[in-house]
Amino acid sequence: MAAKLKKFLLRYYPPGIILQYERDGAMKQKPIDLLDLTPDVDVEVLLSQIIRQEPLISENRRPALRQLIHRLIDKMLEQQHHSFTLFKVLRAHILPLTNCAFNKSGDRFITGSYDRTCKVWNTFTGEEIFTLEGHKNVVYAIAFNNPYGDKIVTGSFDKTCKLWDAYTGQLYYTLKGHQTEIVCLSFNPQSTIIATGSMDNTAKLWDVETGQERATLQGHRAEIVSLGFNTGGDLIVTGSFDHDSRLWDVRTGQCVHVLSGHRGEVSSTQFNYAGTLVVSGSIDCTSRLWDVRSGRCLSVKQGHTDEVLDVAFDSAGTKFVSASADGTARLYHTLTGVCNHTLVGHEGEISKVAFNPQGTRLITASSDKTCRLWDCDSGECLQVLEGHTDEIFSCAFNYEGDFIITGSKDNTCRIWKALTASSQPGAPGGPGARPQTAFSYND
Repeated sequence: MAAKLKKFLLRYYPPGIILQYERDGAMKQKPIDLLDLTPDVDVEVLLSQIIRQEPLISENRRPALRQLIHRLIDKMLEQQHHSFTLFKVLRAHILPLTNCAFNKSGDRFITGSYDRTCKVWNTFTGEEIFTLEGHKNVVYAIAFNNPYGDKIVTGSFDKTCKLWDAYTGQLYYTLKGHQTEIVCLSFNPQSTIIATGSMDNTAKLWDVETGQERATLQGHRAEIVSLGFNTGGDLIVTGSFDHDSRLWDVRTGQCVHVLSGHRGEVSSTQFNYAGTLVVSGSIDCTSRLWDVRSGRCLSVKQGHTDEVLDVAFDSAGTKFVSASADGTARLYHTLTGVCNHTLVGHEGEISKVAFNPQGTRLITASSDKTCRLWDCDSGECLQVLEGHTDEIFSCAFNYEGDFIITGSKDNTCRIWKALTASSQPGAPGGPGARPQTAFSYND
């Protein structure tokens, strides 16, 4: 039976349109990624190209599609947030914090701590919703299963990982199998698999539905400190202190490529959204871009004078950034490889960096007790977020980019709100609404 288009869904970050269609009685989804979309695009040419390339879309859909493209462009032209104000200070835990993370809609976030717990917070009230208790050692790595946000995974120095219901706090499973501390973890984007990386030199894949181990990824010769899935969820990248990163086939658990070349420990790795590239940062003061298909190193980025501690792509993958112990961050154009800006201003190392979903702003967290907000186009520092009394090691934007959380060794988590923030509980398009999918067209 032929596939029948039922609905268009809008995805703002990165720009795209999701086709919901029916085939053989089952509803399926297919994305059309518009990662290179800019406000000055020739919309009619783009429409013709989409209609020509996508069999599900016929010419009579052009008006509906045109409307969606214009909505994506309007979103790009919205006023950008220039200035954030302190919204809440949360004295989160008795012992130091390890990490913090937003759910996709940004109405909740989680904090992990040396006090062996993970706490779930309401972003808008600053109230603790509940505490996830049960680990016997430091809770180090934590994540929501975004975009769904109904599950939380916690990884601990007690060698186990725990999977929780994000709404009730109920424990689903304890994932046992690692020999030593778990230091990194991730859900795949489909929320069917959890990956954990450990000081025992292995990563493991676990089934979300059953809590069973699916595979052990063996091959690294030192601890795995970074891991992440590609958008399709069929590949995973791991970064290790053995100086290498590795690409693995999620289905088989086999190593597909060893990304070899760094002369020091790998600190951070990430896929671009298209899944064609991986960026890695290393203690050897460089970052590298790798071709996923061949495993070849495409370029080595030099310029930092000390360890690279974090790397990240923006949501569309058109830019990437490296953050260093030398107190600077370097912002690159992915396609040309040119370093557009060196972000100078911090007086201590930068351990964490994050783009807003729009790819227009960048935040850097530093040991100088501040977080800085940067304009990606100009490289200018727009604001210094001051108030923490010890080093900041964690920073994140929410999905709309109008809230920031920072986590510090001073045992507080701070929520910063844009002066022009539109997010509020239950507002249309705000965190109470379903993120990412603006309903548009139905047969």
